[in-house]
Amino acid sequence: MPLTAHPSDRLQRIEQARDQVFHGRTVASGTGLSPWIAQSWQRCLGMGLQPGQTVGFDAISAQQMRRVQEASRPLVQAAQPVLVELARAIADIRYFAILTNAQGIVVDVHGPVDRQDRRADLIARVGVDLSEKAVGTTAISAALSELQPVWLHRGEHFFQDNGVYSCAGAPVFGPNGLCAGMLDLTGIETTERPALKHLVRRSARSIENSWLLSTEHALVLRLNWPGNQPGDDSDGLLTLDTDGHIVGANPTARQMLSLSSSPHGQTLHASEVFASPWENLFDAANRQGQSQELPLWSGLRMQTQALRAGTSAPALQPSAPAQRISAAAKPLKDVQTEMIREAVNQARGNVAEAARALGISRATVYRKLGVPKS
Repeated sequence: MPLTAHPSDRLQRIEQARDQVFHGRTVASGTGLSPWIAQSWQRCLGMGLQPGQTVGFDAISAQQMRRVQEASRPLVQAAQPVLVELARAIADIRYFAILTNAQGIVVDVHGPVDRQDRRADLIARVGVDLSEKAVGTTAISAALSELQPVWLHRGEHFFQDNGVYSCAGAPVFGPNGLCAGMLDLTGIETTERPALKHLVRRSARSIENSWLLSTEHALVLRLNWPGNQPGDDSDGLLTLDTDGHIVGANPTARQMLSLSSSPHGQTLHASEVFASPWENLFDAANRQGQSQELPLWSGLRMQTQALRAGTSAPALQPSAPAQRISAAAKPLKDVQTEMIREAVNQARGNVAEAARALGISRATVYRKLGVPKS
């Protein structure tokens, strides 16, 4: 939904869409409902769920949880420094962060959770099943189903009980390219903040990069297109072993190089991607910090920066994740500025509407963006 919509109009249109879907009619375009939300509602109905049912927020058994925790250990460890920074970014807006595995089971929680509020305490518990079959349409189930960042507000959740929540979610992919879980930011009866979709997407990217760099490898390649020098979290990252086999890649690198996921340990060799001797990549790592253009077999050229594992370059040092995340994820004030700029862009330059959506004053928007009042 555009940010120019008044909050009450927005909720009214959501209610209109619910009425249409739950009575078997096609959703009218005027409701502004995303097609994937209607599809999720229909899946819930197909599972025999009803919007008025009580939601249990049940936890899995202790035995299951031990297996989940063991399988999720790399994800949780990679996410720790990112979640600490994220908790600072959202501390003043009454949102908290939830990390789940690929089945929607909560494996970590960070941020200002009000444990006196039962609605918060119910969902912010390690071991709770927040999958679609358990709690209906949520940002968690949507991110895991759609495999893309999502924003879900109040009545866009399937169950009426969940209409108090507003949440942004983004999938998190492992070094093998498979979805390993998702990151969720949830608020309860708070102002709608669709700009959080940008923040959660960016944080998920940081987790993916941190995880990739913590895995065993001999060489890291930072990838970007010519004219865009490698050097931040938006880069493609590729890791190689000593024989030149690709052992991991972040989603950006997979998109840039058209790499598929490798679920069963299948590996691709660097010589199958780069149209130049793969040994040159290791030679380039000896010229630390220097970038070079490399041809791909597709005919494209790519800007690359090579670094051997264990070197001291702070942007690629996996043994100091907190320092790396701090440098890559930027200070809190910069994250806030990006969120404000994103909201203004979505409001098509309408500062008043952006300020209302973010729950701040127009003066704050002008001050944060460093522009004079008009």
